[in-house]
Amino acid sequence: MKISISNWSFDPGKSLRDCMELAKDAGYDGFEVALGDVGEFSMESSEADARAVRARAEEVGIEISGVACGLYWGCSLTADCEAERAKAKAILKKEIEMAAWVGVDGILVVPGNVHASFIPDCPVVSYDVAWERATEAIGEAAPLAESLGVTIGVENVWNKFLLSPLEMARFLDQFESDRVGAYFDVGNVLLTGFPEQWIRILGKRIARVHFKDFRCEVGGLAGFVDLLSGEVNWPAVMAAFQEIGYDGWVTAEMIPPYTHHGDQIVYNTAEAMKRIVGR
Repeated sequence: MKISISNWSFDPGKSLRDCMELAKDAGYDGFEVALGDVGEFSMESSEADARAVRARAEEVGIEISGVACGLYWGCSLTADCEAERAKAKAILKKEIEMAAWVGVDGILVVPGNVHASFIPDCPVVSYDVAWERATEAIGEAAPLAESLGVTIGVENVWNKFLLSPLEMARFLDQFESDRVGAYFDVGNVLLTGFPEQWIRILGKRIARVHFKDFRCEVGGLAGFVDLLSGEVNWPAVMAAFQEIGYDGWVTAEMIPPYTHHGDQIVYNTAEAMKRIVGR
């Protein structure tokens, strides 16, 4: 497996090049960029801008492992507001294009939500309606993803939607596309299930993986902790990955960074990931 770290794990004041150089120094094989509203890699970026980010990575000597996007939390593919859904679809289209331009074949997509308890005043969407709208949005984007060779990785995330591996598998299979898969987040499962079970059930549908750890007794966003200090059964998780033949990118998503000496989380996480994957 190749290890990577998310753009979100760094001080937001750092440039992409500084983040890449730090990741390279810590021993990562890759760096996952995040699409934002503005900035070096954003909705404002052109194809030339994206290719410049790829060139910076090549200069540093690190691969771009994937493209993530947090904009879906403020602009949902399943929102009741039609204009908001249209904007979210435009974000998805841009994310697919940016991935192709930066030279990667996988993106992270939040497929909408029924509700997100960590977002103040988040409206509730009926589960069946969320399913219909998410299906429509992903289905509309799939042909573009197929034409550009980019896999839409639907993330299992705290959205009170797609709550079991069987349901996630059913959701993905309806598209009958090799370019619609799962962006599986190990730590996000702990509140409601067992990641090793999800891995075995999703199998070849898994296109990308996020590593996080979690302590259930803490709960909430504060429950996310350093790798190897939570309740993820890492030996069982790695055995499951081996069983399904997954040997792709695993990307650490450490949110938030440390309050002080924030760069240290990058180094600590790299060492933990190397132990987990057996390097």
